[in-house]
Amino acid sequence: MKLVKHFNSFLSECVNLSEARLQSLDSRVNSISSVLKNGDNAISNRYLGMIPQGSYAHRTMINPVGKFDEFDADVLLELEENKDWSARDYVEELYKAFRASGRYRHMVSRHAHCVKVDYANEFHIDVVPYLERHGSHYVTNRDDDVFELTDPEGFNEWLDERNRIASGRLVKVIRLFKYLRDYKNTFSAKSIILNILLGGRVNSVLLLGNAKRYCDLPTAFTNILSDLNDYLQVNPTMPSIDDPSCPGQNFNHRWSEDQYQNFRNRVQLYHGWARAAYDEEDRDESIRLWRKIFGESFAESSTSSLLKSSVTTVAAHNFVDTEQFLERDYGIPEQLNARFKVRITAQVVAKAGFRNFNLRRHGNIVGPGRTIEFRISECTVPGSYQIYWKVKNTGPEAIDANCTRGQIERDNGSRFRSEPTKYRGKHFVDCYVVQNGVCVARDHQVVVIK
Repeated sequence: MKLVKHFNSFLSECVNLSEARLQSLDSRVNSISSVLKNGDNAISNRYLGMIPQGSYAHRTMINPVGKFDEFDADVLLELEENKDWSARDYVEELYKAFRASGRYRHMVSRHAHCVKVDYANEFHIDVVPYLERHGSHYVTNRDDDVFELTDPEGFNEWLDERNRIASGRLVKVIRLFKYLRDYKNTFSAKSIILNILLGGRVNSVLLLGNAKRYCDLPTAFTNILSDLNDYLQVNPTMPSIDDPSCPGQNFNHRWSEDQYQNFRNRVQLYHGWARAAYDEEDRDESIRLWRKIFGESFAESSTSSLLKSSVTTVAAHNFVDTEQFLERDYGIPEQLNARFKVRITAQVVAKAGFRNFNLRRHGNIVGPGRTIEFRISECTVPGSYQIYWKVKNTGPEAIDANCTRGQIERDNGSRFRSEPTKYRGKHFVDCYVVQNGVCVARDHQVVVIK
């Protein structure tokens, strides 16, 4: 049984990193940025900006589980190149800059690629020097004193593309899988490796045989886990874990053959459990089987208590839910065609003296008081069709202002819309391509206002 509501509540209540922790993390990153930008040192003179990296950028961070009482975040410290510095010098100079600060002096340590800022018993932030050299981007390796080619923006775009194919559910599946890893503690795999393995199993071609392959969270989780198991079983030894954004680069050095073999066996086991839970028609038995995977916290809250809590919160804010849905409100069913693609491009209009920037290339994060221009940059649907938009706000600020929106509006022919960044929180913009009364393609753009 799918148990969609239980999956969604489990994700929001147990798995997702809490809003309080996200706000604390954002605040600490802003403080680090201010110290490094405004100091009187070699780093300040070359400071260009801070860019979320890894799970922080990919929106796949989760609450600490079990013995994992802390979480971590990676940020890239973008610097102007100093041609007199070696790769090791960048980490050393960054360490000196932190050590010169009374606030961070006793909180930092040097590592291969970064300086770690440790907030004891809360989380730590890995600050990674990042720079452009000869037209390409690199991070620095202090241990080997070499520059390592990287393309974090390209990786973000690759993962975002897979997430769109999975109707926005790939990042949720990754969070669930990371929770499974930390809760079971029976296998080891870096988050970047999980992102590549799980993201690599999402393919628009698979939608040709099953348009509802990613139609809800439990369906997406079970199918992606099944595809991962199939991939692992046809690879009896560790395959090349290629970086999809940097041809020729891979992450095999971060995994051993023994770890891969154990992972392969565990995925086969958990896939069997998930398929049994998904196919089980008895609700109580299905819950029991899902709990074999996720533990007793799964389906812990009853639907009635969830509804009661939701109603209480809504009433406190005098909240009016205005969100619309294609099939429910317009009678337009969704039958996505894997041959068709639509893509939104989101450009943040720059402040005076700066350039516009692509929202996806900055981890979908933008500050308040800006303007974002959304355009249909690509649509492969042939013939005539209609485009519809939906803009949805979430978070306490939007709820307090009674401005969560979510109405579906037909495009006026411009294939463009401009939106202000007013309310802090995680929002999204959807566009739908409708042909002959059926939604055949869609795209989903996340907007995180901080």
